Amino acid sequence: MSHDDEAITNQSLNPHINDLIDQRLQDSKRRSLFKSGMGLAALSFIGSSSAMLAGCGGDDDPAPAPAPVPAPAPPPPPPPPAGPARPAALGFGAVPKSLADSVVLASGYTSSVLFRLGDPMAAGVPAYANNGTDAANTFDRRAGDHHDAIQYFGLSATGTFSATANDRGLLVQNHEAITPVFLHPTGQTIVAGARTVADEVLREFYVHGVSVIEVTRTAGAWSYNQSSTFNRRVHTLTPIELSGPARGSAQMITKFSTDGTRTRGTVNNCAHGYTPWYTYLACEENWAGYFRRVTATDNANRTAKELASFARYGVAGNGRELWATLTPDTADDLYGRWNAEVRGANSASDYRNAPNTYGWNVEIDPYNPTSTPKKRTAMGRIAHEGAWAAKAVAGKPIVFYMGCDSRNEYVYKYVSNAVWNAADATLGLAAGDKYLDDGKLYVARFNADGTGQWLELSLSNPVVAGYATYAFADAADVALNSRIAADAVGATKMDRPEWGAVDPVNGDVYLTLTNNTAALRTLAATDAANPRHYNDPTTTGTAQRGNPNGHIIRWRESSPEVLNFNWDIFLFGARSTIADPNINVSALTAENDFSSPDGLWFSPATNICWIQTDDGAYTDVTNCMLLASLPGGVGDGGVRTITSTDAMGTTKQTQTYVGAAQGTKLRRFLVGPKDCEITGITETPDGSTIFVNVQHPGEGTPVSAIGDPTMFISHWPDGGNARPRSSTIAITKTGGGPVGV
Repeated sequence: MSHDDEAITNQSLNPHINDLIDQRLQDSKRRSLFKSGMGLAALSFIGSSSAMLAGCGGDDDPAPAPAPVPAPAPPPPPPPPAGPARPAALGFGAVPKSLADSVVLASGYTSSVLFRLGDPMAAGVPAYANNGTDAANTFDRRAGDHHDAIQYFGLSATGTFSATANDRGLLVQNHEAITPVFLHPTGQTIVAGARTVADEVLREFYVHGVSVIEVTRTAGAWSYNQSSTFNRRVHTLTPIELSGPARGSAQMITKFSTDGTRTRGTVNNCAHGYTPWYTYLACEENWAGYFRRVTATDNANRTAKELASFARYGVAGNGRELWATLTPDTADDLYGRWNAEVRGANSASDYRNAPNTYGWNVEIDPYNPTSTPKKRTAMGRIAHEGAWAAKAVAGKPIVFYMGCDSRNEYVYKYVSNAVWNAADATLGLAAGDKYLDDGKLYVARFNADGTGQWLELSLSNPVVAGYATYAFADAADVALNSRIAADAVGATKMDRPEWGAVDPVNGDVYLTLTNNTAALRTLAATDAANPRHYNDPTTTGTAQRGNPNGHIIRWRESSPEVLNFNWDIFLFGARSTIADPNINVSALTAENDFSSPDGLWFSPATNICWIQTDDGAYTDVTNCMLLASLPGGVGDGGVRTITSTDAMGTTKQTQTYVGAAQGTKLRRFLVGPKDCEITGITETPDGSTIFVNVQHPGEGTPVSAIGDPTMFISHWPDGGNARPRSSTIAITKTGGGPVGV
């Protein structure tokens, strides 16, 4: 994810899990009290007690009562048939925390920088000068910025997919955002609130999006082929097809595509998906903030439904990079297409609907560089962090799990109507047409008793069809406004759902909940799935309240297409120096403590669970990191009551379900350079090389420091006085063999 958090737009009254607990308690009390004949007296006592307690909280609100203790969750269903066994132990010693401007690796491992911001991807493109002077019109053939999710696709001698190609492959990766201070000579040129240098904006258009490069290993060393015919950039100007229920909808019509079947470009691609037919899903995360829509003038030109949709997705303001403000425009509306205001006679004459063409999963075929990517609208429009597939099983539907990356948003699941046929694995985007354009979209409700349900988002669900707040017109409307449909069915608000991963051993699904603040996760709002409210002071004593260190939730289904599950919390981030078991719930030590889990991935070769951090709460002690874990499964721990305390000293008890302590089965493997995020991880089929992305090192460097390299926060990876660059690194074990074991 980017540090530019998406605006909080969920104003629904959907309950947090604690509301469900409280309701359950009240129902239970009423039944037991009246059965015993003590109902009236007991209710009278409860009323008087509440009045007395109102003065005990230290403010105008009553002190919250201790949370009730619901019955333990029923045992989780048996896991699916087991995959390959997990190692009994990790094969490396833990890396200590580090504040160095370098990549610090476990002993016995080495890393090399493979692919950096600006690296040329075509013959004739010069080496990157890295001073802001590189020609803007070359960036459609250079590596983009903010390297994020990444996937290795084995490449055979004939240029097709190979499951055993360990020395030649295609690396496909997202470029989420930009660090403008280092991208241009002196940062962005903005005069009176508007962009004024066309080359700067064009450079930014190109460095967003996706890269495809061919990589090879020769004599143990990895390099990329600058002149490969597979090399490709997909960016904000790339023509893309709209596919699925929203294709051709009136809400998708723009001046660029007057029949609503196409759009131009993709942006803010964070995590990703990998399909069983060997294509790549680039997921559009915080896309809404790129569009200009000044509400003071545009709202009067909009219908009530349009305004409801804009509000729910956060389409308002000047645009985070001010792209729409550059004038004069070009004949093909390079800048004006980011202006989402009503400016013409109808939707075919302007870009009022342009935001509707963003917020999707974008399917790309890395083996066919001339193919047109497709936005798969059946999978819903949200702030897509990623899309993670369950194991494809013949005769069963294809299933993807997705997080909506914003605080108080939801967790989704897509289930295809078609069932898997392994013969489709060679069909590329045609397989996507079959499995990703026709299916059912669901959203999760996490119950207080450790169970959960998937709720269908379609007009077949009478709750969606009859939603009074927003009258859905058709399937396209539901797909376009998946968040509103999720509000309608009462989905559970979660703490910033980010990356997910499916355990190949038992099918359990893991999802990172990166962190939260005291303002958005108050003491009263703690619940079974988000049970902590605490202070995590920095080493200088600065208070950090709420849930600044985050946690990882997981769930188990008897089969991926079913609509019920059991859940627990796998790990809680915390400082090891905090002994309080209500905060350091997972008993982390100096060898494995972490904060703000973000990236998450299971190795197909070793079944190791890799955890990456995007942290601002623990960076007084350490840079962001990569950890390895050997988890058990849902239900391997037990019931735990956590006592939380707010700044006023008020306490609340919350019962939750906690995974078994990891101990030495969780270790820090890597620490990155200064001011970076460690994100994106993939590997060769034999697991002998893992590829990891180091995003935005030194991004906090102010524009005022650009003339004085000694003031740069980071100079990684080039060192000296160089500007820092997002980069992909290749990690191998000395002497060879799978990484981590």
